[in-house]
Amino acid sequence: MGLGQGAVEGVVTPGTECPGATRFWSGRRVLVTGHTGFKGAWLTLWLRMLGARVAGLALAPDTEPSLCRAAGVEGLCEPSTLADIRDPRAVHDAMAHTAPEFVFHLAAQALVRRSYRAPLETYATNVMGTAHVIEAARQCGSVRALIVVTSDKCYENRESDTPHREGDPLGGSDPYSSSKACQEIVAAAYRESYFAAGPVALATARAGNVIGGGDWAEDRLLPDLARAVKSGAKAVIRNPRAVRPWQHVLEPLHGYLMLARRLGEGRRAFAEAWNFGPDESGQLPVAAVADAFVRHWGQPAGWVEA
Repeated sequence: MGLGQGAVEGVVTPGTECPGATRFWSGRRVLVTGHTGFKGAWLTLWLRMLGARVAGLALAPDTEPSLCRAAGVEGLCEPSTLADIRDPRAVHDAMAHTAPEFVFHLAAQALVRRSYRAPLETYATNVMGTAHVIEAARQCGSVRALIVVTSDKCYENRESDTPHREGDPLGGSDPYSSSKACQEIVAAAYRESYFAAGPVALATARAGNVIGGGDWAEDRLLPDLARAVKSGAKAVIRNPRAVRPWQHVLEPLHGYLMLARRLGEGRRAFAEAWNFGPDESGQLPVAAVADAFVRHWGQPAGWVEA
């Protein structure tokens, strides 16, 4: 996965982030917020493979099973702190205690339908939680680079098949999407107000429709299909004709690592917003991905439109 709109063919392999990656990350102090989640757990595992000293800050895993527990992620962290990013003191203390050089902020309320049920939780976590993490990084003194992971849902929905570019208007017609746009605005304000000339290089990363092993979250296509098979029912899909930019979890994580390395090398031109997504071959209707699942799984897998 490259920076911006580009992508490489296939799925990258942990340990091959780019030439010299192990040398660069070995011994680095890194804080991953959201390390108990799907993407955060994979990122923690990858950083550990590269030799980084990883600390984690997150709530306890909210699915059972979870990749975090299955892979022993908490045991790999130095330390794993279970706390809520809505608590500014907890975030400040974790940052001060671990003194990271690099921060990957992935902790979030990441589900669209849940945002309708719990809008205040969504805004408090995604917007104020992000502000707490950035402010703690500003006060910490050790942080060189901060990657705030938002979403490709941060853009104003223009009902177009053209891929979004980083300069497109931000927006969002639901609590989740608008909270992601707000994350971007908060990060940009901190970058211009406090980090324009240092000491922290701050970039945002926008990706969506990430799939891969270890995802047991609700309201996600492949986990929902797998749960339907287990229950003996057909999965119910709400928008099968919607086209989404599908990507394997290791692809955007590859991009995040590349971006953080550029910032860590002092290349401040990279301290801005970046999209991470597939090329045209990865932009498929939901139904096409569901049908591929059914073909590979076989009976009794299946789905119906809501």
